[in-house]
Amino acid sequence: MKLTSYSNYALRSLQLAALKAPDLVRIDDVARIHNLSRPHITKVVHELGKAGYLDTLRGRNGGFRLAQPSEQIVVGDVIRITEGPLDIVECFNPDKNTCPLMGICVLSRKMQEATAAFMAVLDDLTIADIAANRGQLMDRIAPLEIPRREPASP
Repeated sequence: MKLTSYSNYALRSLQLAALKAPDLVRIDDVARIHNLSRPHITKVVHELGKAGYLDTLRGRNGGFRLAQPSEQIVVGDVIRITEGPLDIVECFNPDKNTCPLMGICVLSRKMQEATAAFMAVLDDLTIADIAANRGQLMDRIAPLEIPRREPASP
């Protein structure tokens, strides 16, 4: 199984939001820490916001945070949003299938079983799970973070 970079960016953004909760996370933080493109992260954060996983705040002091508890965000659900249907082989999609073996092929059935098993693992995983080793993760990303500027005193 191979997921797109888009799914990876979504999970990294959610993971960082869980680590920083309840503070806001900036798109620049995700881009810098994971060496990713800012426009890609912006698109991911926007989609995760529309899906109800993130609250976003625009503007100079803006950012994003989890819109629901990390224990309630299931990785499999995020993958379904970012990947859409996981058509591993063409016969998974009857509209695009050209294979004459559809319905009798053992390979197709086994690929469907494998995909179901893959998603079952992700359905048993939450954002809280992927942020559970918070101390180790924070130690690793601390040198990569952009320091926040404090507002100037009057």
